[in-house]
Amino acid sequence: MPRIAWINPVILGLYLLSLPAWLASAQSIASQAYTPVAGACPDGFSLVRMAGSSADNQTLSSSESSYVQARRSQAIPQAWTTYLANVETTNVALPSYVSSILGGNSSQTPTLGIATSGGGYRAAIFGAGVLNALDARNASSNSAGTGGLLQSATYLAGLSGGSWLLTSLAQANFPTIQELAFGPPNPTVANNSWGGWNAEYNLVAPSGNLVTDTEYITDLVDELMGKYDAGYPVTLADFWARALARHFVNGTFSANLYDESYTHGAGILWSGVAETTSFTSYMIPFPIVVTDLSAPGQNASNDISGNIIPISNPIMEFNVFEMGSFDPMLSAFAPTKYLGTKNNSVCITNYDQSALVTGTSSELFNLYNLTNILDSDSTFGPVLGLLDELLPESGIELDVALWPNPFYGVAPDTFIASNQVDLSLVDGGEDGEVIPLQPLLVKARGVDTILAIDATADVNNFADGSSLIATQNRTMFLSPAYSFPPVPTSLEEFTAQNLSTRPTFFGCNTTSSNASTPLLIYLANGGPPHNGESPVTNTSTTQISYDPSQIQTMLDQTFTIATQGFPADTSTPTDPEWPACLACAIVDRARERAGETRSGVCESCFARYCWNGSTLAVSTQTSSGNRAFGAVSSLRGGVVLMLAVAVGILVLM
Repeated sequence: MPRIAWINPVILGLYLLSLPAWLASAQSIASQAYTPVAGACPDGFSLVRMAGSSADNQTLSSSESSYVQARRSQAIPQAWTTYLANVETTNVALPSYVSSILGGNSSQTPTLGIATSGGGYRAAIFGAGVLNALDARNASSNSAGTGGLLQSATYLAGLSGGSWLLTSLAQANFPTIQELAFGPPNPTVANNSWGGWNAEYNLVAPSGNLVTDTEYITDLVDELMGKYDAGYPVTLADFWARALARHFVNGTFSANLYDESYTHGAGILWSGVAETTSFTSYMIPFPIVVTDLSAPGQNASNDISGNIIPISNPIMEFNVFEMGSFDPMLSAFAPTKYLGTKNNSVCITNYDQSALVTGTSSELFNLYNLTNILDSDSTFGPVLGLLDELLPESGIELDVALWPNPFYGVAPDTFIASNQVDLSLVDGGEDGEVIPLQPLLVKARGVDTILAIDATADVNNFADGSSLIATQNRTMFLSPAYSFPPVPTSLEEFTAQNLSTRPTFFGCNTTSSNASTPLLIYLANGGPPHNGESPVTNTSTTQISYDPSQIQTMLDQTFTIATQGFPADTSTPTDPEWPACLACAIVDRARERAGETRSGVCESCFARYCWNGSTLAVSTQTSSGNRAFGAVSSLRGGVVLMLAVAVGILVLM
């Protein structure tokens, strides 16, 4: 396992305090590229789009609608055809309706969404391994009968560690997973080129050398000076973003990691994904990053036990066109390109840094309430004092991501942050929903089937289903805005029925009252593969550097987990019918709309893979317990993914 180097925070604090002020006085080119820019708004500009007062009249942005429609007509039909051909190579006879739907000979086609969970690097790697098993560009995936599903998906959502995966994939122009994790074989070192995750370098102390890492921290401070000087609040999330940019945004390579003549991802915008060739050719699923809103006066009685953010707070999403929420208490959006803007006359651009978006989705500093320890006697004090000296701010929450509130004054009776100048955004799983399912439940998006990838660290760094329970609780709370298939109400039921150690289908049977509810395919990092291999995918969230060989080993084992299925014969490690069963689940809602009866291998597959709704004679808990969120495994374990070295703080994870 790679060595994780920690620097004593007291020594580092004293060292930083001894540095001459001029070290942080000049602005680097990265600082300039990270600074928001003010200018005149376009003609006819409107900052806020109301998205509908109820699920029945919700609307997507015209840009999202246009992209999805173009993708469905120009890219997805061929993707489904490729996927069908791969399934057919497994020599399992499919019902004719499956071939008809996937082959484009039916009036009904599926709308697939993929959601990849939080969980730090572990989640990013496991999620990448699953996507690799679904990628038609991977010959092994095609041979396994699963290749092509990634290209066939309409939506792809990520949260926290899953947002690291999604953000890097989207902004790097949709490379293969091998190139995503390790970079191209012959990279061009340039600001707009992709260099891989650089995972061998620790996220917070890349060298483990006091002098080198102190200079690195000073560079991170410097890169925020332009934003600070322009009058915008700077918080720990900005430091986190600049560190994450070295790993998940274009422009950083082993050869230039410490070279400040490069921008290291600064200036690469989330809205800029819309200008990549993979996006303009409609070859990438529509990407959505999820974050939670924290606000004064939030209703703690709506907390799920052990979590931080109440389920009554709106979940916020960043897509490449808009930021906002479909939750009924807000149901409003602002253009991503112009985030930072507060009116319809002076528009701000360059605020939607890709690194800040993914940094916001994985922002966990609020768990330790760092804002209130600035002047304390703790080991955090000296370095936070240095930040206060270099970037003095009053009345600022340091431990959240602050985004100027485009929804100021909107829905004052229901939106809890309507009177806040800035939105306080935090890790997208702090309400217990670690899988970003909510955007895929928006009825206006019409998602038929959701593939939910769960790589949280609930028990022994494996997932146990707690996130699905949290989503069930929240959708019930917000009913009828959302509809979610029934899942067990207790963790005991998930464990007793082994629902997280094998692929499980939820919502297999619909009625007239829940016909629009998506079918959920749950694929969890819930245990080792069935072939007897020792587990390698349950690494700790505290591990924030990985050797390339370890990543490859994890990707390989994840491929096995994603393609093994649930064999009816327990003496065999794989289910030869799993590719066909997966195809049956993908088309099932379209089958129903087409008036077809489930038959053939699909009938037997559903008998095997569907949760039958049974409950156990146990004392059920209707919450997700104190299992936790995003890049956190549990509050009890104190596992917190925070950027500490950037501000001279010891990371406690």
